[in-house]
Amino acid sequence: MSTIRRIFVEKKDAFAVEAHGLLSDLRNNLGMKNLTGIRILNRYDVMGVSDEEFAAARKIVLSEPPVDTVTDEIFEVPAGCCAFAVEYLPGQYDQREDFAEQAIQLITQKERPMVASAKIYILEGNLTEAELAKIKSYCINPVEAREAEWEKPATLIATCEEPARIKSVAGFLTKNSDEMEALRQEMGLAMSLEDMMWCQKYFNEEHREPTITEIKVLDTYWSDHCRHTTFMTQIEDVEIEAGEYNKPIQAAFDKYMATRDAVYGEDTERPVTLMDIAVIGMKKLRSEGKLDDLDVSEEINACSIVVPVEIDGKTEEWLVMFKNETHNHPTEIEPFGGAATCLGGAIRDPLSGRSYVYQAMRVTGSADPRVPIEATLPGKLPQRKITVGAAAGYSSYGNQIGLATGHVQEYYHDKFVAKRMEIGAVIGAAPRDTVRRERPSAGDLIVLLGGRTGRDGCGGATGSSKEHTVDSLLSCGAEVQKGNPPTERKIQRLFRNPAVTAMIKRCNDFGAGGVSVAIGELTDGLVVNLDKVPKKYEGLDGTELAISESQERMAVVIEAKDLDDFIKHADKENLEATVVAEVSDNPRLVMYWRGEKIVDLARAFLDTNGVAQHTNITVKAAEGENAFDKVPECVNKAASLEQAWLGNLNRLNVCSQKGLSERFDSTIGRGT
Repeated sequence: MSTIRRIFVEKKDAFAVEAHGLLSDLRNNLGMKNLTGIRILNRYDVMGVSDEEFAAARKIVLSEPPVDTVTDEIFEVPAGCCAFAVEYLPGQYDQREDFAEQAIQLITQKERPMVASAKIYILEGNLTEAELAKIKSYCINPVEAREAEWEKPATLIATCEEPARIKSVAGFLTKNSDEMEALRQEMGLAMSLEDMMWCQKYFNEEHREPTITEIKVLDTYWSDHCRHTTFMTQIEDVEIEAGEYNKPIQAAFDKYMATRDAVYGEDTERPVTLMDIAVIGMKKLRSEGKLDDLDVSEEINACSIVVPVEIDGKTEEWLVMFKNETHNHPTEIEPFGGAATCLGGAIRDPLSGRSYVYQAMRVTGSADPRVPIEATLPGKLPQRKITVGAAAGYSSYGNQIGLATGHVQEYYHDKFVAKRMEIGAVIGAAPRDTVRRERPSAGDLIVLLGGRTGRDGCGGATGSSKEHTVDSLLSCGAEVQKGNPPTERKIQRLFRNPAVTAMIKRCNDFGAGGVSVAIGELTDGLVVNLDKVPKKYEGLDGTELAISESQERMAVVIEAKDLDDFIKHADKENLEATVVAEVSDNPRLVMYWRGEKIVDLARAFLDTNGVAQHTNITVKAAEGENAFDKVPECVNKAASLEQAWLGNLNRLNVCSQKGLSERFDSTIGRGT
C-alpha cells in the first residue's frame, strides 16, 4: 500500500492575514474576549508519490518557503491551547485538494496522486468548553464541513457501498390522493399533489409503475427553477382595490389587457400569467416590426440581440447576450459556495450560447450584519457570516475566472432575514457567424464536456422550488454545488475557437437538473447511457447521475464525424469530453444505467410541464404615507442640520461599501 505523507503548513505571523482576521472577528462579533490568539494551519495528506517527488511538491506546491512554516508528520498543540480540525464533507468538491493533485501531477508527469486537506485552528487563551463549542459552531457550517479526525488515515482511497439497482415505486398506479401525498412528502418532492396524480394517469396509460429515477427526473424537469411554473400559473381573476396609489396599477393592467387583444387577436384561450405580463411589451414590438435586432433561436441559452460592430473599418454582426442568476437559497445555507455558483451559473448560460462573458455586476440584499450572533434566528446562519462569506465566494469565482465585476451593491433591510437576495448578472458577446444553430438529427452525439459529476448539486433545482423550514440548513446541504472556476475558464477558452464552435449544432449547460434537463432539453428523442458519465468518485447511483447539476459542464450536440476532432481540441484545453448520449428519431427521453432502462418518458408528457396551476390575484389598496415622501427617523428628529447629516451618514444603507467593492476586480481582463 502506498505511503501517506503528512505536512502542516502555517503562514508566518507577518503574513497570517486569515488568522488575524478571524481573531478580530471572533473577539468583536462573537464576544470571545478570553481569546488571545489564533493560528491556522493547512494540513495535507499525500499518497501516490515517491520521497523525491514529495520533497519537490512540499516546497513548490504545498507551501511557499518565504512566507510559510512547514512541519512534517506530527504537529504538537502548544500547552494551554485548544485545537480542532475541519474538513469538507465527503462528496463536497475541495478546490485545494483538486489543485494540489493537478499541480503535483505536473511535476511528476505520472499518475495523478491523491491529496486530502484539512484546516487546523489553534486557539490561544483561557477558553471554557462552552466558548470552544461556540467557536466551532461559528467556524464549521454543517452544510459543507465537519470536524476532522487527528489521526492519519491508513489510506486515502475512499470505500463506498455498491449502489443498489433502481427500483419501481410499488403501488404507484393505485394510490389514492392521501397515499400519494404521503409518498410526495416521503420522497421530498417539489411537485404538487396534482402533478403526482397527473403522473399516475400517465403511467397507468403506459401500463407500468414508474422507477424512482423517473419520478425524480419529472420532479426536476417540472420544477419552478427549470420551468418557471410560478410565472406560468394561470391567473383567473384580478381585483385591484380602489385607492390613490393603485390607480397606476389599474391603468397598467388595463393597458396589458388591451395589448393582448392587439397581439393575440381571436386567440382568447391564451391564459393570463405573470410571464405573459412580463413579455407582452416585447411581443407587441415584434408584431409592429420594431425588434429586428432580437436573436430568435430554439436554443435555450440567454437573452440575445444582434448588434453591428465596426472592427478595422469593417462592420460585423455580433450576438450580445444578457443573463442574470439568483442564488438566494443556496447562499442562505452555504454563503461562499452559493454566491460563487451564482456567478458561475450566470456565466454558463451565455457560455452555452458560445459567447464570451466580458463583465458582471452583483446586487444583494441582506439583513443587518451587525446584529449580535445571539439574535440569529433558529435554523439560520448569522447574517454577518452570510454577508461576508457570500462576498468572498462571488469575488473568488469572478477573480479566478478572470471576469470584471463592475457594479457591486448590497442593500440592507430586516425583511432579508427571511431570505437573502443574491443576484449575479453578466453580459457576453460573440461574432454571429461563429455560432452554429441547427436541430439535432438522429445519429448525432451528445458530448459531456468539462467537470465530473458528484453528489454536490443533487436536488438543486427542486431545492430552490420548495418551501423551506428551520431544518433546511441541515437537510439541503447537498443541493449547493462547489464551484470550479478554472474548469469553466477552460470551456470559455475552448468556445472562443471558431474551429470548435463550427462543430457544435446545439449546446446546453448542466445547470439546474443535471443530465435530465441539460441533455433532456436538447431534442425530442434521446438515449442516454449514465454509465458513461464521468464521476468524481464511485458509489453514485443512476438517480444521482441523472439529476446532479454543476456549473462547469456542457452538453454539446455534434455530428458523429466530428467526434475525434472535437475531443482533440478539448484535450488541448485539458478538458474531459465524453460521449454520453445519442439522438434518436423516437420522441422519448430514455436513460440506461448498468444495462437497465431506468427512464423511458414520452416527450409529449415531459412537455406538459405538469398540471397547470390556477390562482386569483387581489392587489390591496396601499395606505398611509407615500414611501417616497418618508424621511428617515434619524433625520426627522434631528435638532440641527449637523445632527441630521451625521445621523443620515450613520444609516446602514448610506454607509461606504468601498471595502465590499474592493473584493471585486473591476479591471481584470484586457477586454474590459
